[in-house]
Amino acid sequence: MAEPSVSKRASVFLVDDHPLVRESLTSLINQQSDLFACGEAEDAATSLREIARIEPDVAIIDLSLKSGSGMDLIRSVKARTPNVAMIVLSMHDEKIYAERAIRAGARGYVMKRESTKRIIAAIRHVLQGRLALSEQMAAGFAERFVGSRHPAGESPLEGLSDRELEVFTLLGRGLETRRIAETLNVSIKTVQAYCARIKQKRNLSTAAELLREAIRWNEQQGDN
Repeated sequence: MAEPSVSKRASVFLVDDHPLVRESLTSLINQQSDLFACGEAEDAATSLREIARIEPDVAIIDLSLKSGSGMDLIRSVKARTPNVAMIVLSMHDEKIYAERAIRAGARGYVMKRESTKRIIAAIRHVLQGRLALSEQMAAGFAERFVGSRHPAGESPLEGLSDRELEVFTLLGRGLETRRIAETLNVSIKTVQAYCARIKQKRNLSTAAELLREAIRWNEQQGDN
């Protein structure tokens, strides 16, 4: 039987700041008879421009990019090209980030430690108009919508806004205030304001305490 033509395959755009990840995903996707990788980018600005130009069926987006915010990128893609189904593929814990990503406009969330079969299954799920989440997260979503109480095991960082969580994560990765401002395309004063709010919400007195907690939390996530 002849291979399906590229035109009959669903197109997938890859957004990740690691070349090896993009290369691996491209190879994996192009091995599928119903999918093909149509492009890739490592930063938010290029991704937004190329996704708008190509209009792929699916975009796979990492939250940690070379420059720009993955969460902001999801919102921008949703606003400019709403027909593009987005899946987050990230090292970040789904218990903390999945619901935020779905609220921003993503249709799925897969952690990088998952198997390659899980990634391909997620792509096919969103192409069918369904959410692609782990069983645990799907159950948590159902519990939130059916009742008003939060599911057990909720993260202590739940009270942070999306932007505050991004700043907290970047602090934990060792980035200084100026570099965080450049990464998120905001001013240094804005980053300082976010840090002040995080300290208040986390009952921390000093910048040193904030940094220690951010680093400790980042190590627990196994982020790099």
